[in-house]
Amino acid sequence: MQPFLDRRRPGGNKHGTPRNEKDKVVFLSGLYQDDTDALLTGSKLTVDVDDQSFETEGYEDGFTTGEPIAAIVLSTSKKSGDYTQFSGPTGEVRPGHTDLVKFHQSKGFVDVRGGGRSSYRSTITDVIGGSVARIILRECFGTRFVSSICQVGSLKSQKSLADTLTIDNVDEIETSLGEAEIASIDHDFANEAGELIKETRKRGDSLGAAVEVVAVGVPPLLGQPLYQSLKVRLMGALGGLNAVQSCEIGSGVNVIERTGSENNDPIRSQGYQSNTHGGLIGGITTGSPLVARVGFKPTSTINLPQDSVNKRLDEIEFELAKGRHDPCVGVRAGVTLESRMAIELLNSVLAYQATAHCGDSIKLF
Repeated sequence: MQPFLDRRRPGGNKHGTPRNEKDKVVFLSGLYQDDTDALLTGSKLTVDVDDQSFETEGYEDGFTTGEPIAAIVLSTSKKSGDYTQFSGPTGEVRPGHTDLVKFHQSKGFVDVRGGGRSSYRSTITDVIGGSVARIILRECFGTRFVSSICQVGSLKSQKSLADTLTIDNVDEIETSLGEAEIASIDHDFANEAGELIKETRKRGDSLGAAVEVVAVGVPPLLGQPLYQSLKVRLMGALGGLNAVQSCEIGSGVNVIERTGSENNDPIRSQGYQSNTHGGLIGGITTGSPLVARVGFKPTSTINLPQDSVNKRLDEIEFELAKGRHDPCVGVRAGVTLESRMAIELLNSVLAYQATAHCGDSIKLF
């Protein structure tokens, strides 16, 4: 789990926020070291109550027991004072943020520090849950999840992860992407994107991005039509992530310009011969790689003057007093997208197994 959290954590990439969090995960329940029949030991958490300190022992390793896994990740680099500019009924509204709608929706009962549930910090829970889902899917089916940044601003990658990734080269590609500041299979694009982000940050502005996320070794026959369609659930999970503005499956909007004869994937007895459908037909997996492309808006927090209002709707010229932000949120988003895809895929596996009594064997071709 920790390596996935390290990919997501702020401060782990020179193209991200200057905020630096260790994001060390500590488990509080759900694990046991069954080979020695001994309770696990790990990091200790200290809680102060009424001038007294109490220690809670955590876990760092072990096997799941089947009971709920409780984990905690502490924020150690908070600067709550940076948010006083936005607090109270006269607090200023940041364009592009949820400040205004959340304040009025809650009748003023909203914590402005860090954005709350609208903060990208909340995606820690996605990565924790997704890490467990990935372990199960990999052990049962060999399923692997990889993501690659394919666009930053108007700059586009000339290579596609979906066209490159296979179950045979997944280890090699994962290693290559894991060593990069900009995780893209197109190294020339990654270098140019890094420079573009650097120059945009200097101007106090931000950039949007697109991230391709692909799963290989996906079991077929998962999902349902209509409202429990895996396509609907997957687009909701990926599209519902903070800052996401678009989510495409397979060839996405490119299919609009094609004819049916160009778009249909040929089928032979050994399987589909191409993957325009992105691993889903009628909301059900085909066994082909699951492919999604997710578009992120430019980070809303920028260091430039903007027209805005305060929470009483008095017009102001807004200028950020303090803050630490990512100039391009897509740079750190890949592992969260992989995690959400893994969670939805595991949900579909469990639903299928509950009705089909198939165990771990799910086959089509």
